[in-house]
Amino acid sequence: MEGMSIIVKKVAQLVAGLIFTYGIYIILHGHLTPGGGFAGGAIIAGAFILLILAFGSNAMKLREEVAGTSNTESVAILMVVILALMALLFGAKVFFANFLDKGEPGTLLSAGVIPLYNIFIGIEVAGAILTIFLALVIFKEESSK
Repeated sequence: MEGMSIIVKKVAQLVAGLIFTYGIYIILHGHLTPGGGFAGGAIIAGAFILLILAFGSNAMKLREEVAGTSNTESVAILMVVILALMALLFGAKVFFANFLDKGEPGTLLSAGVIPLYNIFIGIEVAGAILTIFLALVIFKEESSK
């Protein structure tokens, strides 16, 4: 897949940065507003997909990126499981228990361990969606040859 014009590439670079920042915002404020790890991860994956569509698959080493996104996805979900097990280690006797201080309601650090879950779920979702997209692009390129 060839890239698009220079105008599209520059606009995609600018817009992808804004989309990525918005995805991080959604993840970090997921315990205060609607959103969270899944929604923010999907938005972040959208930023990367926009760049791949604008620059084309020839400009990027897609096979290496599939392995990288798959590894990132695996590490992120492993961190979710480790956080869940940490509750058991700290004596909560409940899997996925909120073992950190909850702070003051309405502030960014007011949910204990929930923002950490949101962060790792966001990374996992972004990696999964990007892996699926890259697999489809690689399949399309291989079938057209």
